[in-house]
Amino acid sequence: MTILTARVPEELAGMRLDQCLAEVFPDYSRSKLQTWIKAGRVLVNGEVMKGREKLDGGEEIELDAEAERVIEYAPQEIPLDIVYEDDSLLIVNKPAGLVVHPAVGNWDGTLVNALLNHAPNLDTLPRAGIVHRIDKDTSGLLMIAKTLQAHNSLVEQLQARSIHREYLALVKGWMTAGGTVDEPIGRHPVDRKRNAVVRRGGKEAITHYRLEQRFKRHTLIRVKLETGRTHQIRVHMSHINYPLVGDQVYGGRFQMPADCNPALAEALRNFKRQALHAAKLGLEHPETGEYCEWEQPIPEDMQNLLKLLAENELDQA
Repeated sequence: MTILTARVPEELAGMRLDQCLAEVFPDYSRSKLQTWIKAGRVLVNGEVMKGREKLDGGEEIELDAEAERVIEYAPQEIPLDIVYEDDSLLIVNKPAGLVVHPAVGNWDGTLVNALLNHAPNLDTLPRAGIVHRIDKDTSGLLMIAKTLQAHNSLVEQLQARSIHREYLALVKGWMTAGGTVDEPIGRHPVDRKRNAVVRRGGKEAITHYRLEQRFKRHTLIRVKLETGRTHQIRVHMSHINYPLVGDQVYGGRFQMPADCNPALAEALRNFKRQALHAAKLGLEHPETGEYCEWEQPIPEDMQNLLKLLAENELDQA
């Protein structure tokens, strides 16, 4: 028997139970979830409900899922930069370029394939224990649950917004001060492969940022996420006209800044990923309840870019 628990997010208020389950437990098919609802294997605040009944948001869901392998992907021997590991929790430092979860165009060679090779029992957990993602071309810290209890705990902490996540980002433009972007995010109205600030129908998204280092035409910022929408930092920074350096989707057409020395010009031209690094991660340990925090320095490619920006400033002085 596999018991999964979750709290219904407030943004799903008014949704039918069967529709909500598909959002909350995406690793199971809709038909499988419907079968479990009819069999009374789904409890909402301790009570059995029908699939068509609507939810208010905030309810506690308990799903008695049949014991089965959730992950069907092949283990692959891919190096992992393990920052911390115990019986219930794994923290990894993901390199830029590594896809987190298999999808169209990337069915193997992903973090999931690497995790299944490292800890085969993860194939019984939703998404191989991964409870949050960072983009393929973003580097940095990711947490992975190794047990169902840990998975439930981390999901609950994410929903309660108690997970501490900080990023370092290099943006285009000279920022004068930090601030907060509180703008809802949803699918772009025209380009469905992108997200955008969407005030009607978008989901709440809050991004806090402060200045770390300023250059003549760029700024290194430290970003704290209050919510975790897809591409949130990239969308919000682009929205306030400070897109991330190297962002091929939200950064706009590449323009070489004025007054670049040859080394900086070449580095900017060849920097083909968003300059974004998940630098700090803090959480309550699922077993002990103790607050734990990890931090990783920015990777070499971003360090090199910052070094060349600083040297260019000296050249212009």
